[in-house]
Amino acid sequence: MARVYVSIGSNVDRRNNIGSALRALARAFGTLQASQIYETPAEGFNGDPFYNLVVAFRTELPPLDLAATLKSIEDGQGRRRDVPKFSARTLDLDLLLYDDLILAQPGLNLPRDEIERYAFVLGPLAEIASSRSHPVSGQTYGSLWRQMKPTAQLRPVATVRDLDPKIPLEDIA
Repeated sequence: MARVYVSIGSNVDRRNNIGSALRALARAFGTLQASQIYETPAEGFNGDPFYNLVVAFRTELPPLDLAATLKSIEDGQGRRRDVPKFSARTLDLDLLLYDDLILAQPGLNLPRDEIERYAFVLGPLAEIASSRSHPVSGQTYGSLWRQMKPTAQLRPVATVRDLDPKIPLEDIA
């Protein structure tokens, strides 16, 4: 089974949409490993702040099928696809890593470029996968995070247990 990492973000009805996404992921994949939930300013547009976190879980789904499942969960939360890339989001689920797979296909690039570009992705990823190495650069996510010069602060606001204590979680190793 593959170990995958998914970023989760929302700036519309944040607690509800993040909680619903976590419950959907737990129903589909079982136990999750989760970072804290961080509040960050909107990036690339003027809008309400986002809640962001990263979760990890195991799956037997191939990468493209997993990406389709994530898209279906987004759609179930009212995600609109007829708006600009940088705009308000009910829910954004991005597949960051699929084991150490390096993949470039239409609609799916792994590892996802945003890992090294945005603090709201790298910070939570480093929290739960600090010693794991980026499959291209070979650097650990903890090291990449220490080197990053974030343009905005990540403010921890909650844990997954705060949103829903029934979501099955594994401890961060």
